[in-house]
Amino acid sequence: MHYGRVRCGQAGASAYTSGMPAATLHSPAATLAGHAPLAERLRPRNLAEVIGQQHLLGEGMALRVAFESGQPHSCILWGPPGVGKTTIARLMADAFDAQFLAISAVLGGVKEIREAVELAQAARDGLQAQHTIVFVDEVHRFNKSQQDAFLPHVESGLFTFIGATTENPSFEVNSALLSRAAVYVLQPLSEDDLQALLDKAQAQGGVPAIEAAARQRLVAYADGDARRLLNTLETLTVAASREKLAEVSDGWLLKVLGERMRRYDKGGEQFYDTISALHKSVRGSDPDAALYWFVRMLDGGADPRYMARRMIRMASEDIGLADPRALRMALDAAEVYERLGSPEGELTLAQCIVYLAVAPKSNAVYKAFNQMKAFVKQDGTRPVPMHLRNAPTQLMKQLDYGKGYRYAHDEPDGFAAGENYWPEDMKSARFYQPVNRGLEIRIAEKLRELRERNEAAQGKT
Repeated sequence: MHYGRVRCGQAGASAYTSGMPAATLHSPAATLAGHAPLAERLRPRNLAEVIGQQHLLGEGMALRVAFESGQPHSCILWGPPGVGKTTIARLMADAFDAQFLAISAVLGGVKEIREAVELAQAARDGLQAQHTIVFVDEVHRFNKSQQDAFLPHVESGLFTFIGATTENPSFEVNSALLSRAAVYVLQPLSEDDLQALLDKAQAQGGVPAIEAAARQRLVAYADGDARRLLNTLETLTVAASREKLAEVSDGWLLKVLGERMRRYDKGGEQFYDTISALHKSVRGSDPDAALYWFVRMLDGGADPRYMARRMIRMASEDIGLADPRALRMALDAAEVYERLGSPEGELTLAQCIVYLAVAPKSNAVYKAFNQMKAFVKQDGTRPVPMHLRNAPTQLMKQLDYGKGYRYAHDEPDGFAAGENYWPEDMKSARFYQPVNRGLEIRIAEKLRELRERNEAAQGKT
């Protein structure tokens, strides 16, 4: 646990957005070396120096108004890594002249929470009667009891709680704590934001010149993460210095970066947002968009086997009997990938994605299945009619099990017109409604013919 009983301008931060020379609580090694990391030297001292998040920090925006109100309030800062969550929390402490106590949910626990409470009480009861802001980084890592430990102190006003999370707080933060905190959603830094940050880094000196194509690649590599941009820039600066390069070229940058780091947490929310976009693009019959999200997932390190399983699901849920070949295509693609692996097998998965996207769509079976599940769940257990029961023994035959059953294959066209397959006290119902697309057009025609034959046969009896 790191405590900084100083104003934010004097303390370090773990999210980087803009320039400030500062001491740091989190980089003792750098301090001992006599040279703070680049990201440490580029920390904002005030809101005006923050790059990005103008939807929250611009004039008249929610967080700016909170800063200017003079009244701190508990909040959750939700956003991807490297977008300024910790920086904003520290600037908030500075704006309110509050004691800033930072707890890492990865390393801390109830002991650290207890210590924070004691320090907050001491600050409140001291000569300066200073307010305290308790900042919990990675708050989603705390379990329910640990999160609950903050509640009485937030309610009593002992301190203001600020949590930072990369995960959706709706799922990861206790509802009781969430109800007492405003949620602010931080966005990845835009390309313009990252270019501006590059300019600031170069303006402070020590960073080599970078040609335009290399700047563009570096910004794309950062993928909205200021921390990644600055850490990578510092690595490149050291490498360029060793090779005595006056300017970083795109070719040299590509060689130094090597295989690109994956862009998202394979188990995090961005992963599920991306698979959702892929599924919806397939459902929406847009092969190019589907292929884009498919490649994005591969680029992000998703397991192709997982994606193959999702394709099988898409074939059943969104295409169904409009094109039964889609399911076979998905199964074949999964099998081919198992035989070839990556990268060769990925082409077959891509082929399947495009096929699924252009195939006629129907969720008729999916809807009928869900409706039937709901019906059966609320309905009673109706007995099986005698003529539909199995009769494997002589006793069962004597009890009329199976008596009167009409064997469809012995009937004209293999159809026992007028036969009833429902429980005797239940009217027949139509849950499956074929759509007017693909093979289901013919299926609908067939069902219509069979129903007419049933009605004619039942009318004669």
